[in-house]
Amino acid sequence: MEQGDKEEITQPILTSIRAPSSAVSHSGSDVEKLLSDTDSPLLKRYREATWIELKLLFKLSAPAFAAACLGNQGIQLFAYGLLLGMGSAVETLCGQAFGARRYYMLGVYLQRATVVLMLFSLPITLVYVFSRPLLLFIGESERVSMLASLFVYGLIPQIFAYAVNFPIQKFLQAQSIVGPSAVISLSTLCFHVLLSWIAVYKIGMGLLGASLVLSLSWWIIVSAQFVYIVKSKKCKATWSGFKWEAFTGLWEFVKLSMASAVMLCLETWYFQTLVLIAGLLENPELALDALSVCMSINGLLFMIAIGFNAAASVRVSNELGAGHPKAAFFSVVVVTAVCLILAVVEVVVVLSLRHVISYMFTGGETVADAVADLCPFLAVTLVLNGIQPVLSGVAVGCGWQAFVAYVNVACYYLVGIPIGCLLGFRFKLGVKGIWSGMIGGTTLQTLILLWVTFRADWDKEVEKARERLDKWEEIKDPLISRSRGPVEQIYGDG
Repeated sequence: MEQGDKEEITQPILTSIRAPSSAVSHSGSDVEKLLSDTDSPLLKRYREATWIELKLLFKLSAPAFAAACLGNQGIQLFAYGLLLGMGSAVETLCGQAFGARRYYMLGVYLQRATVVLMLFSLPITLVYVFSRPLLLFIGESERVSMLASLFVYGLIPQIFAYAVNFPIQKFLQAQSIVGPSAVISLSTLCFHVLLSWIAVYKIGMGLLGASLVLSLSWWIIVSAQFVYIVKSKKCKATWSGFKWEAFTGLWEFVKLSMASAVMLCLETWYFQTLVLIAGLLENPELALDALSVCMSINGLLFMIAIGFNAAASVRVSNELGAGHPKAAFFSVVVVTAVCLILAVVEVVVVLSLRHVISYMFTGGETVADAVADLCPFLAVTLVLNGIQPVLSGVAVGCGWQAFVAYVNVACYYLVGIPIGCLLGFRFKLGVKGIWSGMIGGTTLQTLILLWVTFRADWDKEVEKARERLDKWEEIKDPLISRSRGPVEQIYGDG
């Protein structure tokens, strides 16, 4: 590693990139004159000096901010999308098994999924290790690529935390156990904020420190959730200890989980692609800064849709497993309507605050104006996010992952991205053009899923769920049969 790279690792985020000395000197002299001007009121002097100092700080932090955005929204979401997608196979199997009262199979599905995801995490690690040359290869700037790779190196332990967390998360959600995970995540967040401040500003580890703390926080969440599963009475029927059966039927599970991965990866990577393509525009730092603010807002509000995504998947899979087609369809209608109403409320709030909302994340009038200009596109995206994630949850609950994967390929990558690149580069519309094309792809995908969902034969979906569970129950070792005794004592044969 070069000397300059070593210095970047240990410098705080806000000072990791030095501004031209003339700019710093000029700003410093202005601040000095203001503070020394005894003829002006004290409050006025401090207000104007603070404004100059803040502008300088945000100018210095812009490249690091763009690098963290690229590392987090770009490289990190590659692993997140792949492993979350593979983990959604657990969501289908566990949800339908729980609805069918085949409780003993949930623990086996959890362990089998964890083994598969851990194995797939190994090649993903190579992408993180070689992130810098990969970013340079696709045309990102040397400075941003170097800083983004530093951030990504600290996220390598997070990959394996994902591999354990996503199966655990789906295992608990299938049983409608969500409170403990929420409490654990909230508690870890408080610890994360404190430790991030210490690592970045007190120890001076900069971007690398921020990402290492993020990885540690994920492992704390995983460990706490696993302890809950082992100790909680609520999981007594579904968790009966480690089983050798977790190492059987792996290839069958890989095939099912890959269909899930392709479906969700294509969705997760879609707007990640927007960030990467925007890095190829002129003045990429401004484009990435504005996009990072919009994507941060979208990400925060998207958490609401993700909650309804999980709710739709659990309700549909549970009802299909229990043999209740009408209840399954009714839950789809209710959750879609509620999520859409909330999305409209979000849009009203975002548009009303479009000129000031960027100051929640960064400063500077240039970035604020760019964000305000992109807010209409963000608003349309939020409306679509009120419907699309719910439909994806329904698809997971029904086991439609393979079909939705084909729809995503066509709508996102054969329609959305090509049109976005054409508008952004050929017609010189920049970020607006790229985002417009991608909105078109999402709209087309949402309309197709709406048509398929509301025209589905739910009686046939119940039959498919029963056949799927019978098939997967055959892929087991005799140990599973012996483990059914305690479960049947608790729940009966159903």
